[in-house]
Amino acid sequence: MSEHAHKLKDSCHEHCHCIKINNLSVSFGEEKVLDDVSLHMHCGELTVIIGQNGAGKSTLLRAILGQIPHEGNIEFKETKTGNISNVMKIGYVPQTLNIERELPMTVYDLFASFISKYPVWLPKNRKLYGKIKEQLKLFSVEDCIDKQVGKLSGGQLQRVMLSIAVTPMPDLLVLDEPVSGIDENGVRDFYRLVDEMKHKHDLAVLLVSHDLELVRKYADKVVLLDNTILCQGTPAEVFENDSFKSVFGGGAL
Repeated sequence: MSEHAHKLKDSCHEHCHCIKINNLSVSFGEEKVLDDVSLHMHCGELTVIIGQNGAGKSTLLRAILGQIPHEGNIEFKETKTGNISNVMKIGYVPQTLNIERELPMTVYDLFASFISKYPVWLPKNRKLYGKIKEQLKLFSVEDCIDKQVGKLSGGQLQRVMLSIAVTPMPDLLVLDEPVSGIDENGVRDFYRLVDEMKHKHDLAVLLVSHDLELVRKYADKVVLLDNTILCQGTPAEVFENDSFKSVFGGGAL
């Protein structure tokens, strides 16, 4: 067992891990897109997946979300009881949300469609409206509740989607390059928001990102993927690894 593997094993005793992915593989026909991927994601930590285009990052997320068949298994260990469970609540923010700018759907309508069976074409449910506004307030977008979704800025939309993804609070928050199309300040605000959230709610977060500077600053753990895991560890460990230098070049950072 490598020194790094020992470190991972030891950390499982020090922290009550939330999610453990064991030997996950995905094939599309004869092509194996992911091969023998194993990793742990701990409560209160941000795990970031990095890699070049075509490395299998989105495929890994789709497998975790149960959207595609895969080999291997995913365990969830409940922090309160310590029991292994097959039931895991996952919040998800996609890379893009294709909404027509003129679509007459408000943030309230969108949010309500995710968390309630109350028909959005009926008059607003005051109790539901209040609950949604409180959730949006957590991300400082409560003023957007009556705005059309298509008229929101990129940053506002991502905060709304984050708010929906954590209602109710999940066991794992999955973010697939959620800052594409947002300006630099908005990207930094988003990372700070995720950082605050993982600490406040002891939340396990899995993020796909291309922004290596912010990965270095905010990630607790980095996973370099190229159809299989080339290396994983702290940002410093991964960025100094020969596999990282081979994928991104020595001058990447």
